[in-house]
Amino acid sequence: MRKKILSSNWKKDVFGGIVVALVSIPISMGYAQIAGLEPVYGLYGSILPILIFGLLTSSRQFIVGVDAMPAAMAGGILAEMGIAALSPQAKVLVPAMALLVAAWFFVLYFFKAGKVVKYISVPVMGGFISGVGATIIMMQIPKLFGGNPGTGEVVVLLENIWAQREGFHLLSFALGFGTIVIILLCKKWIPKVPMTVVMMALGALAQGFLRLDEYGVKVMSEVQAGFPGLVLPGFTWEKGQAPEFSLFQLEGMPEYFPDLLLGTLGIAAVIMAQTLLASGNYARKYQDELDNRRELLAYGAMNVAGAFVGSCPINGSVSRSGIADSMGVRSQLASITAAITMLLVVLFGTPLLRYLPVPVLTGIVITALIGILEIKMAKKLWKTSKNEWLIFMIAFFGVLLFGTLNGVIIGVVLSFGEVAVRAVVPPTAFVGRIPGHGNFYSLKRNSAARPIQNTVIYRFSGNLFFANVDQFCEEIVGAIRPDTHQVVVDARGIGSIDVTATERLVQLHKSLRERGILFYLTEHDGSLNDQLRILGGESLIEEGAVRRTITLALRDAGLEKPYALELREGEELPEGNLRKGEESRVNAAEGMALKGRGSEADERLSEFEWAFGDDAEEKMEELAGTMADRLAAAGSDEAAIEAQMLDREGLRTDWGMLGRFDEDEFWDFMELRLEELAREGKITPDLVSRIERHVEKRRSFGRQRLEEINPHAARLLARHGEVIRNYVKQRHPKEYERFLELQKKA
Repeated sequence: MRKKILSSNWKKDVFGGIVVALVSIPISMGYAQIAGLEPVYGLYGSILPILIFGLLTSSRQFIVGVDAMPAAMAGGILAEMGIAALSPQAKVLVPAMALLVAAWFFVLYFFKAGKVVKYISVPVMGGFISGVGATIIMMQIPKLFGGNPGTGEVVVLLENIWAQREGFHLLSFALGFGTIVIILLCKKWIPKVPMTVVMMALGALAQGFLRLDEYGVKVMSEVQAGFPGLVLPGFTWEKGQAPEFSLFQLEGMPEYFPDLLLGTLGIAAVIMAQTLLASGNYARKYQDELDNRRELLAYGAMNVAGAFVGSCPINGSVSRSGIADSMGVRSQLASITAAITMLLVVLFGTPLLRYLPVPVLTGIVITALIGILEIKMAKKLWKTSKNEWLIFMIAFFGVLLFGTLNGVIIGVVLSFGEVAVRAVVPPTAFVGRIPGHGNFYSLKRNSAARPIQNTVIYRFSGNLFFANVDQFCEEIVGAIRPDTHQVVVDARGIGSIDVTATERLVQLHKSLRERGILFYLTEHDGSLNDQLRILGGESLIEEGAVRRTITLALRDAGLEKPYALELREGEELPEGNLRKGEESRVNAAEGMALKGRGSEADERLSEFEWAFGDDAEEKMEELAGTMADRLAAAGSDEAAIEAQMLDREGLRTDWGMLGRFDEDEFWDFMELRLEELAREGKITPDLVSRIERHVEKRRSFGRQRLEEINPHAARLLARHGEVIRNYVKQRHPKEYERFLELQKKA
């Protein structure tokens, strides 16, 4: 399979690899400077490490290289140890970090730690990545206007930017800021054009013809051509020289080793999390298999290679992988091609690099960093989950305020804290019955559901232990009223229980019995009963408080079908809600539904409400509008219109099969949309009338079938229709009047 992909796609893989290498030139050089190294080491780190990764990885298309986060973390470690960037100490300690990171990966490989990634949530990782990206951007901002980069946390970085304001160089800023604007705009308008390469070429041409350095613009220092020298802590082999020992390296390493050991663990954790998560996304996208353990081995090997050439730790690159994916890359031939291309650049193309203006390079790096800011994720979390948005922001500001190393610790704590919170506060619900239906439904999520008289049925969807048993007991006790005779717990979500929770269950059972209230634990797996016996809760079993199903618990309490339901004010239902014959018919139909998918009894009331909650009406209106547009497009094709609306199994929409309640509501909204189309002149009145006839035919058929199955449910449907019509009348008063006229004509 892999050979076939390589052979059929090799042209795109080779071309994509070349583009990735060209894009990596300015980015990797800039990141090397962030790590405290000379820019050329970014090029060195883009040859052998990428080649080794491409040969070892199980990922088909993911790209690695000198990247933002490990470079920033390495630079941050140097700053915390008081070592200046580009110093001889930095030249030794940064590759030493890469070697220690590799060692950590081999340890992680041995302990099969790749599975740990699943415990790091997306909001935590997104906040951490965004914090690192924002930190590096602030480090680089002074270089846009001719200043020097800063180090440290956000306050120190802002002070550094402000302190260099007097040396503001306008031409440098115009070049740097202009580079950022052009790349960002072109990424939106012409995303497939590698604008980083284009801007690098334009900057070099500007320096070559206009001599920008004579006007105060900083340019790259000359990069020596040829193979990189081999570098190891305590041992150096420079090009053209005999191998020699460095006394500084031997004396300095023990002094820095404890800090390096802890710091590189954080770097390894970040590389593992980001690279495994990102490569896993690509694997799922193309239905490939990713071997997490093999990936850890590949990460270790590529960082050993990075240490040998004096580079900073190597990471998976989301931005370069995105470029490769957009160019159709489907194998690691692209990585091999990128490594060979970068080698040719190092051997023959380095004289051209000295023409690259520093502000242009900085602008290219900043645009790459903007790409890793998870702004879209933050917006999505704000709209969908305020709690996860808060976790995102804590991780983000944790990095900004306390540094990358402390940010790693904060991220890990948040990840496990989020897991703990979800376990401590699991989903819960009080449930009841929908008249004529044999299951139990959440009272909150189903407006047609009613509580059983004198009964509390409580659903707890999580393991029960010391941290959440108080919530369990308090919610049950809070729901009990003076007329409550029995409490039933739907415990199908409880897989385990501890000693504390067992004792509280026994106490709750005893206290309720003393108040004349029966207590039952139902629907759980038999293993929970074994745990209860071991942990001291055998009295629950012996005294009959443990029942296999909710129905059996209710029968033990003296309740038989049909259950008497609690009515809302003004609601009139027959005694017992259903006649005996109707209940028997429903029960029989439920049994048939288990055997045949098309059974009418398998229809569910207000399933759309269950799925979408408070947004159900708006979603239904949107769905009906889509169907109306589709019918309008069918025009005079009567067969196409009828096929859309009279499916044998029921009404099937883009969302799926609709139940009887939802279908009736759907037709109301669709008729409203038809009126809008007619008013806008997009559909003829004749076509509206023909569609309306089909709508009423389908509506009558659905109501008739529901009346045959369950007369009471049909009456409930009629009342539910009034609710929907009031909703339409309030939101679209003019269209509502026309809508009534159309119905009369139909």
